[in-house]
Amino acid sequence: MTDSPLVIVGLSGGVDSAVSAWRLLQQGWRVEGLFMKNWEDDDHGGHCSAEADHADARQVAETLGIPLHRANFAAAYRAEVFEHCLDEFRAGRTPNPDILCNQRIKFRAFLDHARRLGGDYVATGHYAGVDGPPGARRLRRARDDNKDQTYFLYTLDQTQLEHALFPLADLTKPEVRRLADQAGFGNHDKPDSTGICFIGERDFRDFLGRYIDTSPGPVVSVDGETLGEHIGLAFYTIGQRRGLALGGRASRPGLPWYVVDKDLTGNRLIVAQGHDHPALLNTGLIAADWHWVDGSGPGGTQRCTARFRHRQAEQAATLVPLDSGCWRLDFDQYQRAVTPGQSVVVYDTEGCLGGGVIDQRIPITKVASVGAA
Repeated sequence: MTDSPLVIVGLSGGVDSAVSAWRLLQQGWRVEGLFMKNWEDDDHGGHCSAEADHADARQVAETLGIPLHRANFAAAYRAEVFEHCLDEFRAGRTPNPDILCNQRIKFRAFLDHARRLGGDYVATGHYAGVDGPPGARRLRRARDDNKDQTYFLYTLDQTQLEHALFPLADLTKPEVRRLADQAGFGNHDKPDSTGICFIGERDFRDFLGRYIDTSPGPVVSVDGETLGEHIGLAFYTIGQRRGLALGGRASRPGLPWYVVDKDLTGNRLIVAQGHDHPALLNTGLIAADWHWVDGSGPGGTQRCTARFRHRQAEQAATLVPLDSGCWRLDFDQYQRAVTPGQSVVVYDTEGCLGGGVIDQRIPITKVASVGAA
């Protein structure tokens, strides 16, 4: 047992990482835990649950009889994840901090720290799988389609994948909770986290407003009618319905309003009525900053499936290389609310090929009043 490889499990205080540690012990690995603190709670408003999560992680470690280390990566998170996201919001885009956090913190800073502790591998409670020989690792979908998290892991490189273990690849969430209960973990029924990575579950608009100045401007319909005022384009995203403060309008009865575009030059928020308004639909997208799991990517045009949000069903598409180094994705069917700044992740039958950051939407229709701004 003492000669077996050492795995450092990122114990978050949640049920998924707890069962990951338990499964590895059952499989004969040497296991130690590490609790990461990646955000300094500076408002004392009760949103940040770091200490409560650490207590849950400590209870899991005590139940398993394994050491629990603690590390603070808050400075790295702020510099490498949070500041980048603020820049993206200011540019009118909608970033995904969880993806960058996995690349820069969970599988870089954590991996480096685990090696200093003598670890050979790191493990997390992500729902994904890894297989293949060194240098040719493949990122596989999880068995539980509803929980599959390959969307958040597409930026991992071959070195990171070679040292990563995902013990939940073949389990569903209900099975994980049953195993946690059987193992005696007090967090077996703890709700899943739904907040932004490491920042917690708080009012996002209030939180973002502490770092980004408001810049009010008009809310305009797709046919040019001024309907109201927004607080700043950074605070809205494509497809958003809530928070527009338009209310009922006698001249515009019926369907609710949705954000369909942002006019950065004129500081105008463009809206339209109806969940599936044509201005929300796209035939494809162009994405930049591509990362390929195998390190090289396709040699040319390729059929694939894709998703541009977590838990979205994979959509059939064709991947086309562009001279700029970007790739265009042409969907077989119209897609709703493609959002610049978010990631699009592509797959073949074997698993996740990689992904890129959405730069442009390809609309099914152009609205003259918006383009003329």
